[in-house]
Amino acid sequence: MAYTTLEKRARISALLEQGMSVRQIAQQEGVHYSTVSRIGKRMDSNRALQDKPKPGRPHILGPRDERKIVRLIVSGKAQTAVQVQSELRTGENLDVSTNTIRRALKRNGLASCAKRKKPLLRKKHRQNRLKFAKKYRKWAVEDWSKVVWSDESKFMLFGSDGRQYCWKKRGEPLRDCHVNPTVKHGGGNIMVWGCFMARGVGYLSRIDGGLDGELYRRILEEEFMQTLEWYSLEKKDVVFQQDNDPKHTANLTKRWFLDNGVSLLDWPAQSPDLNPIEHLWNEVDRRLRSLQSQITSKEDLWEKLQDVWNGIEVDVCKRLVESMPERIADVIKAKGGYTRW
Repeated sequence: MAYTTLEKRARISALLEQGMSVRQIAQQEGVHYSTVSRIGKRMDSNRALQDKPKPGRPHILGPRDERKIVRLIVSGKAQTAVQVQSELRTGENLDVSTNTIRRALKRNGLASCAKRKKPLLRKKHRQNRLKFAKKYRKWAVEDWSKVVWSDESKFMLFGSDGRQYCWKKRGEPLRDCHVNPTVKHGGGNIMVWGCFMARGVGYLSRIDGGLDGELYRRILEEEFMQTLEWYSLEKKDVVFQQDNDPKHTANLTKRWFLDNGVSLLDWPAQSPDLNPIEHLWNEVDRRLRSLQSQITSKEDLWEKLQDVWNGIEVDVCKRLVESMPERIADVIKAKGGYTRW
């Protein structure tokens, strides 16, 4: 079969478009009529494909609109589909449903997730957190294993988690618009003080009627000291960690640490993500929830809380302490801002 050049095929196509018969074109161009017929069939096939409508409903949003939606979310100017909808109406004169916006966000790799509750970080907090992280970035796990981590926490019988939602890409670092700033001790039924170290948990203390400086020093004198005695540790062998609550930093409390020769970790404010005991409280809360049907009163809660606390395995404590170098690195990476912890 003779080869038909591109130019000849183009002329044949043009003649077919003009309505000339197959045999006339074949005679004029010096080709077999089947060649002309084959080119005509290909033209009809291509035309049918071009005219065939695409399946499904066409997108209301164009590529530019979708980029605008993603920018609104990523920049933090909008945090929900409703807010994006409002921005599009006023700024772009574009009226689309929130479901359309959600689908566009998903197409662009964003997913809806619950906002993380984090303390409010101001510029000074970020600076101090970064300074702390840089100071201790060379500490190894062995150094962090000398720290006694302490904190107070509240446990509720029941209640709503008060979740708020936002959009973020998978693996994206936590930013201001991804968190729900909280104030410490935002509700609960029983308040407790506890401490732990790489060797295991310490003594747990129930706090009735609120915590003041005098009660805190009594806890240090009793539960903290008994914890050191239980693990056969001397005061010079440990570094004590506490947050910057006024009861912890009162002059009389500072005097207690000096008089007893206990070294303190210079802790930055608003930094529960750096304190592994926060994850220990979460583990205790998770285990308590599995016993929820057995807890109907504060006394039940206190009894089960003690059982769960004393049942925390040493390996759990070790893993939490071993996470400290990574926590420090994450604070440096975030320039003192929010981390995933």
